[in-house]
Amino acid sequence: MKDGFIKVGAGRINTTVADTVSNVAEILSLIDIAEKDGVKLLALPELCLSGASCGALFYNDTLLKGSIDALLKIKEATANKDITVIVGLPLLYLGKLYNCAAVLNKGEIIGIVPGNEESDIFTSFADEISSITILNEVLPFGDQLVFRCTALQNFSFTVTVGKSYTQLENANINVNICADIEIVESAEMRKTLIKADSYRNICATVYASCGEGESTTDFVYSGHLIICERGKILKENTPLDDTKLIVSEIDVSMLSSERAKAGFDCSFGEEFCLFFNCAVTDTALTRYIAKNPFVPKEKEKINLRAQKVLDIQSSGLIKRILHTNAKSVVIGISGGLDSTLALLVAAKAMDKIGRSRRDIIAISMPCFGTTSRTKSNAEILCRKLGVTFKEISIANSVKQHFKDIGHDINDHDLTFENAQARERTQLLMDMAGKTGGFVIGTGDLSELALGWATYNGDHMSMYSVNCSVPKTLIRAIVRYCAEKESKLSEVLLDIVDTPVSPELLPADERGEIAQKTEDLVGPYELHDFFIYYYCRFGFSISKIYRLAVYALGDIYDKDTIKKWLINFAKRFITQQFKRSCSPDGVKVGSVSFSPRQDIYMPSDAAFTLFKKEAENL
Repeated sequence: MKDGFIKVGAGRINTTVADTVSNVAEILSLIDIAEKDGVKLLALPELCLSGASCGALFYNDTLLKGSIDALLKIKEATANKDITVIVGLPLLYLGKLYNCAAVLNKGEIIGIVPGNEESDIFTSFADEISSITILNEVLPFGDQLVFRCTALQNFSFTVTVGKSYTQLENANINVNICADIEIVESAEMRKTLIKADSYRNICATVYASCGEGESTTDFVYSGHLIICERGKILKENTPLDDTKLIVSEIDVSMLSSERAKAGFDCSFGEEFCLFFNCAVTDTALTRYIAKNPFVPKEKEKINLRAQKVLDIQSSGLIKRILHTNAKSVVIGISGGLDSTLALLVAAKAMDKIGRSRRDIIAISMPCFGTTSRTKSNAEILCRKLGVTFKEISIANSVKQHFKDIGHDINDHDLTFENAQARERTQLLMDMAGKTGGFVIGTGDLSELALGWATYNGDHMSMYSVNCSVPKTLIRAIVRYCAEKESKLSEVLLDIVDTPVSPELLPADERGEIAQKTEDLVGPYELHDFFIYYYCRFGFSISKIYRLAVYALGDIYDKDTIKKWLINFAKRFITQQFKRSCSPDGVKVGSVSFSPRQDIYMPSDAAFTLFKKEAENL
């Protein structure tokens, strides 16, 4: 339960139809396995105590009594177990037969949830009754019950019985126990419905359907088990296989935070809320955590995302070109990743509106730190794309500026670096004015997060096409373009392989890049991971550290992760003043720093609290 992770399980047994003694023995064995695996919430299928395919036997007193006896055995067996279990059984009450789910915790039945689907056998629940007497106990009874953990309020769940995949609004987890049959394409349809519902309701779904052992007189039961969190399948089995239990971890703290942001009404009446106990323990993670959360794992999905981002970026740029009646767009081209993507986007935009690519003015502005590799790549790319290319050295201008302000050119301090960045921006702005156009900014989301830009230098433009694209995704998009455009392949792949650098310090003795950004501020792979969980979900420093060690621990040691996480948090908090006045730019993903739409935070927030948490990792 540490950091809001709850280990849950969805299980099924090899059912023996109408044999509650055999079924309860298998269920108890499965509960033991789940508890040893650290599961805190276990969902078992609809009517698993009796078997779902009993038909007319459900009316038989012997089967009904056997189901109650089986429930009593589970109640007694779970008295000393730290696990909450949901089992399905038939219940006859006040002359009506109900298809029910019993919720058991620490030797107590804490509530009974009836199904609300009408069938030839079972009665649909109507809210005229709110309690039911079982084993001489009066128990809460209804389909609106919410179960909430006393030790962790975010650990809350509802239960639905049958094919209704819908979720009550006031809980983070929906346990759906079913007796779904398996026919061609039913599994994919089932997954689609569960994913869509959990995404729409910002919840998790633990789904368990009965399968092996049920009667096959008319059809086969699926035995499908699914654990889904906000539209993403965390774990599932293949229908009709022999899997008895699947386990994963649900992040209930994240779900609770996201539901609050979305304005969900999570209030509940006392008559519907039932509390249960659960010990607070560390939860060992087994779920998949992406190393690069902004970049899909599968090649096909990477290509789809790259194309989508390019379409969004170019569409935004087209609107700005048409609205301003711009005769040109001006880009500072360095031979690096960011300016390369901006140039590709500009070319795509001009193609879409039938304008000549010559209306794109790409300017290379070499100075003290420019290397032959980046300079050459910039020119080659521009020539191959057919844009207007200009090379204008800023060295003399910067030297004159140093002379004007009395700065020693041999002093390679921040002034030495920033003067070059600002001179480049001034040149671009003036060229845009001269040609009746505007400057396209090239800075990306990762740089904005870190404040890795010179204020009123590369920080400024008239329109920023990369402002919500993280560095790891930019690299993937440029690589995609290299694979798609054979004539650009060689130069784009070399740009991808070039170390990221602002090239503001002189090259080394071999003429190669001396100032490597990732040596100074940390690996962008780590920073993009931090950005995703810090900015997208608002996770604590300690939780991000734990996830980073889990996902990236095979690449970076703990000390390295801690070092750059502290650096990230400090830079993110202290560099807000740059983001507060950032230029317009189109949003492409779930994380964006637009001061107009996406992020509002003070420029003078203290870092003290975050630093203390980080240092105690």
